[in-house]
Amino acid sequence: MIEPGADREKIILTGAPETMLATLYGRALDSRSPHPILHDRAADDAVRRIDYDFARTGMTATSGAGVALRARQLDRWTAQFLAAHPHATVLHLACGLDTRVQRLDLPPSVRWVDVDHPEVIAVRDRLLPAPAGDYRTVGASVTDDGWLDDVPADRPTVAVFEGLTMYLRKQDGRRLVERITGRFPTGQLLFDCYGSLGIRLQRFVPAVRNSGATLHWAIDDPRELESWHDGLECLDALRSVDMPGVEELPRSGRASMWVLARLPGFRDVGRILRYRF
Repeated sequence: MIEPGADREKIILTGAPETMLATLYGRALDSRSPHPILHDRAADDAVRRIDYDFARTGMTATSGAGVALRARQLDRWTAQFLAAHPHATVLHLACGLDTRVQRLDLPPSVRWVDVDHPEVIAVRDRLLPAPAGDYRTVGASVTDDGWLDDVPADRPTVAVFEGLTMYLRKQDGRRLVERITGRFPTGQLLFDCYGSLGIRLQRFVPAVRNSGATLHWAIDDPRELESWHDGLECLDALRSVDMPGVEELPRSGRASMWVLARLPGFRDVGRILRYRF
């Protein structure tokens, strides 16, 4: 919830919803860099309006640049889909305080749906300006059944979910994939994931540890998901350690990625995935 203050809004969240403040802060730190990757000034504006101890997130300029790289790749894939399907539906799942809809230059014909827990949507509606056009927010858990039934299944649909899969249990993740691919005629799924080592190392992630959240679902073989729906195909499985633009990270980040890319297990600690159905 939000408690109004004299100059800033005090936000009280726990568990997985609280971790959205870490990615928001990461994008804000990137926007303050002399050489920003994402240029997400809306994120920085939101951070300056929030009364919260952002030191709890453990975010640094280097990790913030990593968050920005991941977000930029998902933005690019979303933009590519919309260029090919200008009358598409976008399902932005576990949207948190992500400013993706503000960052992308959307055709007016796009239907955009931001989905997250009701308490998160309340924060979002308070802090972020709603874009013009066919846009709405839905306050619900993405694993609930009801909200998806209210989205018309009349268009190609791209579902984007950043920082979500690892907080789900595998059976819930599978059910979500099956529901989306079974409802819409054609589309794509764009999301990030952790491998098994990433799940085992969760206690070393300050945003997870300090919020009391728990990570569950690891995806070690992206091809496994192809069996969950007839026609589901993995188009891209980019490792976090060598995604496009990694050379734009600060020197310390480039060095860390170089080392991790050469260590078995660590090079698969995280991926960004794109599927079509």
